[in-house]
Amino acid sequence: MLLPYPFAGPFDYAVPEGARYAPGDIVLVPLNRREEVGVVWDAPSGPPVAAGRLKPVTALLDTPRLPDALRRFVDWVAGYTLAAPGEVLAMALRVNALSPPMPAPGWQLADPLPEARLTEPRRRVLAALADRAPRTAPDLARLAGCSAAVVRGMADAGLLTPAPIPAGPAFLAPQPGHLQPALSAGQQSVAAALRDAVEGQAFSVTLLDGVTGSGKTETYLEAVAACLTAGRQSLVLLPEIALSAQFLSRFERRFGVAPALWHSDLTSRLRRVTWRAVADGTARVVVGARSALFLPFPELGLLVVDEEHETAFKQEDGVVYHARDMAVVRARLSDAPAILVSATPSLESLANVEAGRYGHLRLSARHAGARLPQVSAIDMRDHPPERGRFLSPVLVDAVQQTLAAGEQAMFFLNRRGYAPLTLCRACGHRLACPNCTAWLVEHRARRVLACHHCGHQEPVPPACPVCAAEGTLAPIGPGVERITEEVDAVFPQARRLVMASDTIPGPHAAAEAARAIEERRVDLVVGTQIVAKGWHFPHLTLVGVVDADLGLAGGDLRAAERTVQLLHQVGGRAGRAEAPGRVLLQTFSPEHPVMQALVAGDLEGFYAREAEARRPGNWPPYGRLAALIVSADSADAADLAARDLGRAAPHGEGMLVLGPAPAPLAILRGRHRRRLLLKTRRDVAVQPLLRAWLAKVAAPRGVRVDVDVDPVSFL
Repeated sequence: MLLPYPFAGPFDYAVPEGARYAPGDIVLVPLNRREEVGVVWDAPSGPPVAAGRLKPVTALLDTPRLPDALRRFVDWVAGYTLAAPGEVLAMALRVNALSPPMPAPGWQLADPLPEARLTEPRRRVLAALADRAPRTAPDLARLAGCSAAVVRGMADAGLLTPAPIPAGPAFLAPQPGHLQPALSAGQQSVAAALRDAVEGQAFSVTLLDGVTGSGKTETYLEAVAACLTAGRQSLVLLPEIALSAQFLSRFERRFGVAPALWHSDLTSRLRRVTWRAVADGTARVVVGARSALFLPFPELGLLVVDEEHETAFKQEDGVVYHARDMAVVRARLSDAPAILVSATPSLESLANVEAGRYGHLRLSARHAGARLPQVSAIDMRDHPPERGRFLSPVLVDAVQQTLAAGEQAMFFLNRRGYAPLTLCRACGHRLACPNCTAWLVEHRARRVLACHHCGHQEPVPPACPVCAAEGTLAPIGPGVERITEEVDAVFPQARRLVMASDTIPGPHAAAEAARAIEERRVDLVVGTQIVAKGWHFPHLTLVGVVDADLGLAGGDLRAAERTVQLLHQVGGRAGRAEAPGRVLLQTFSPEHPVMQALVAGDLEGFYAREAEARRPGNWPPYGRLAALIVSADSADAADLAARDLGRAAPHGEGMLVLGPAPAPLAILRGRHRRRLLLKTRRDVAVQPLLRAWLAKVAAPRGVRVDVDVDPVSFL
């Protein structure tokens, strides 16, 4: 029996007389002095346990069985990430989703009807219930054209009696032939190949690579239609499901109904309904965040990872895994094709194409004759902004011309808040987080200083906390709020909209923002990285990147790759309809290979050069990385544990251990952190090395060692 806790493996329990259980059954079992949910697992837990020592299973829950492919997936993820199987099971089990959803309360006519005064509104309520079908109080009030108080009064008078509303299907079935899109010749060819993969009902992986605005979404939705026709389920993973309003509109337009959604903002009731609808097969298409990989699909026939290059697919807390890579595994265990989609594919996916492990389909032209935007660099050394400002006169002039032509423009800065640093001009003190090795970010709209790593907040002090000088604290550098302030001063007549996680908190706000831009109720958009995620704004023709150099600082292995991807994606918002688009990059290093590649539109050349730089040193994707992150309440404890791990590090041909060293975020949430990095050739399996390494060193009390296989962040 596998329990959703970080135990080393399954437990043994006795089967009560007359009961029969099969792998995947969800049951209640005793654990210490309480009852817990568990799953009958496939493999025995270990050496036999004497029957007299076994506690019996308490009950079989009225819950769909976990499918075989999902159980194998749980074991695979646990083995790959070195997580406890029960921790992975917890993501699949979703205990709060197991109890059946309660039927909605409703009302029906009392039989017989008692003697009571019948007003005209009451007669209309009785007429609405003439078919004897129970209805909710809000539905009755709407049908009868009366207030809810009338319904309550009729219930008090005995005219209505409580009746549960029979549950209908949780989700309507999408119709594959509802609205056939007009595809270009290139899209038709790609769609045909994807349909063939789905109809083959066998595992394969295809990288769908297409320029921004080429219609990749419409193309892979044809594969979803083929999966529906074949009677199987589809899963589409998006990096930011709460910000995907336009995708959901496209889906509903194509298939006539909305898909089932799965993300962290679902209510408990909707989570239960959706989990069961997936398990019983009535949810035919799910659009979800990375956690949707662990839903109990019994008939998974297609898995799509949109924006597969996005680092948001990497889960950094709890079980550390990359949803793109695990999606490929889930597809293989389900004998289903996987489609990885991006205008800027990850180097990992391109390397798999090069090695023949993945197929490759490409859309090289924008849909409906639209052209790719022209990209230019503004050398900030030659065209600096006015003192105290951050927008170059060249960019300001271009925006003014765009607005004069009746078109929309966008300013992009991938930095939240007003300023990333607050400095005392008298003594030089910098306001830092008390829990992390990080500067506090000013959020002027909320009048707080905030840490973007641990969530700590404090008001902006009236004086320097070190020298007590008043009026000397100054914001250093721009955040999106500060750019918005400058935009308001430079373009006072323009209607502007800020798109950042602070101002777009969820799907409803995202949908309203998209509508406002599409309906031309907005002239200027000021946004952070969320504006780069697949939006289609037909009247937006100019994108100005305020700080194109921002992502290139530091020694991150993937800094150049990520910067190219982000800036190409955000630039792709421009000129997606008839009017041509322009992208202006404010940079102090126009000669940098990233800027040169973006200006020349030579992403293939950039990827080739990046690959050649990584190959000789066996850096990913041509080698393997695994990180050990040591954390403790004190620096001494972290140093001692990291030193012991360093001394026990594996050695051998094709492997190298770097560290221990302080992590770039040496203190996070009050804990001191040290890192060790194992680098190997690609043909070396790192999991056995890691298990043997960790077995040599017992972590002292209060010290935690986290494992990150295939890290994407080095903080």
